[in-house]
Amino acid sequence: MKRVGAAIAVVTMMWLGAGVAAAQMPKIKVGRTTGASGFHVPTYVAMDRGLFKAEGLEAEFVNMTAGEIVRATIAKEVDFAPVPGASAEAMLKGAPLVFVVGESLVSQWTLTTAANIRSVEDLRGKTLGFGRPGSADYGELVVVLAKFFKMEPGKDYKIINFRGEPERIAAIVAGSIQGAALSFPHAARAEAEGLKILVKAGDHLPRLGGTVSAHKDTVRDRRDVVRRFIRAVARATDYIRTERAGTLEVIKKHFQLPDRVAEGFYDQIQDKFAPQIPKDLFRQLFDSVATPELGWPKDKPLPDVETFVARDLLAATLRELGKPANE
Repeated sequence: MKRVGAAIAVVTMMWLGAGVAAAQMPKIKVGRTTGASGFHVPTYVAMDRGLFKAEGLEAEFVNMTAGEIVRATIAKEVDFAPVPGASAEAMLKGAPLVFVVGESLVSQWTLTTAANIRSVEDLRGKTLGFGRPGSADYGELVVVLAKFFKMEPGKDYKIINFRGEPERIAAIVAGSIQGAALSFPHAARAEAEGLKILVKAGDHLPRLGGTVSAHKDTVRDRRDVVRRFIRAVARATDYIRTERAGTLEVIKKHFQLPDRVAEGFYDQIQDKFAPQIPKDLFRQLFDSVATPELGWPKDKPLPDVETFVARDLLAATLRELGKPANE
């Protein structure tokens, strides 16, 4: 009986110890855009495949629009915001944010339309479905249409704002809009329903996608937490590249895609993710949002954009993992 009692005591202590360890695990809130985004697959993988937990982080997603995620991060209600366009715009307006890790190295936004739209010119006078001003899709496609097709919002086409991409597909099918901003996975689904990918933003506007920002105070006061977050995202990009079956499970869960469409999406993005934030693409990110279309004064020079990235922390963390910083 003494042995049994001792064994129970040991098990109880181990259980209590595990509980204390779990209670001490740092908690983080990660922004997740409504309807999911192809740019954010590394954070989905890090969450669903236990990579945040492996780094000692208790993570949860907070579902919001891109603009809401940025505002919540500024207010310290969200810790990590994977919405680079809206974050960069906010930084240029003085928001206390900095980028900490990359996700996608290519734009995944498309302008997908009804099948009878043959060219961008056919969209004159038509209505398109974008996210709200400040969202990545809104910023990218407004700029692409203005710079490369001489199409101005409000003048040459109308915009209706939608929170989620699935609702945009439904609106095209119903005929209430003629085109919409869709990321790769949703565009793949739309093609399967007979719609057409008319324009790929990445063909005209090279840029980072899904790059994650955090509040400056978070980087200063929770530096080890940010380091662990970077490590988890970096490991997720490796996982995507090498673990097809596991990544497909994550894709199908978050995007509700059938097998064939999910496999096509995976083949497009398998090697398109990396934690680095290359300086040339980083500069292009700010060039893309510092436009009159998005409220930046014409001919006003940009500040030193390197002040908007925690470059030293990112580089040191990548070196820990044996990865190049690619600055």
